[in-house]
Amino acid sequence: MSVVPAEPVESPEPAWRQRAVERSTRAAKLRAEQRVQRFLDAAQELIADKGTTDFTVQEVVERSRQSLRSFYQHFDGKHELLLALFEDALSRSATEMREKLSSVTDPLERLEVAVGLLYESSTPREGQQSPLFTDFAIQLLVSHPDQVATAHLPLLALFTELVEDAVEAGQAVAPRPRRTASLIMQTAMFTAQAPAAPVGAQPSRIGAEDVWAFCLGGIRGAAPAAPEGSATSASPKKATAARKSTTARRTATKKAAAAKTAAKGSSRSTA
Repeated sequence: MSVVPAEPVESPEPAWRQRAVERSTRAAKLRAEQRVQRFLDAAQELIADKGTTDFTVQEVVERSRQSLRSFYQHFDGKHELLLALFEDALSRSATEMREKLSSVTDPLERLEVAVGLLYESSTPREGQQSPLFTDFAIQLLVSHPDQVATAHLPLLALFTELVEDAVEAGQAVAPRPRRTASLIMQTAMFTAQAPAAPVGAQPSRIGAEDVWAFCLGGIRGAAPAAPEGSATSASPKKATAARKSTTARRTATKKAAAAKTAAKGSSRSTA
């Protein structure tokens, strides 16, 4: 009688082996993170020194004191390095905003403070250039829109929460909070980067207060309030009186024109 041997039972991997592999993996991951950070730090230093993103990969490698081979193990090229800087800066910006907003309790005020902080961080400063808003950032927006959109997710999540909180408190109206948050962010960021907007005969920079007034009008479903002292900020009684005065002048002008036309017609018939 033959006996069919049973299939061999696999013995579990020893616990010491699992610990050794995990320890080795953690160490390798830590070394990789440190190398990447050194490349990022080197690129940031070059941006600060030059005031532009016009640097080469070789310069980054030399500044980081690492090898070109190591650079291309972590990045496909310069554009991916700058994308990493961009994403890192936006993530840190979102974290810093959350910390600064922690002491503000009113939902609408929190949103207003966040708009001011985003505007301030987006404003160009002479002699400084942040990876958040460089000339290359605009190029990335055109050439790599999906990656740029992903980089903005931490900020977008924060502003979406702020809009939702204001809506829940009955202080705002936003059927699509995420879309509203995106519009508010873009308004603050791109307006801050504009040197000046032509208003009348003289160029006048649009400030954070103007941006907030515009956004507030949007989420409340009304036009933003005019600054104090302007013609549109007059009291209702004065505004009504001004409208009546204007109407009276127009009526008087029309009557005078009609009388003049009638007089001309009368003179012709007499002749």
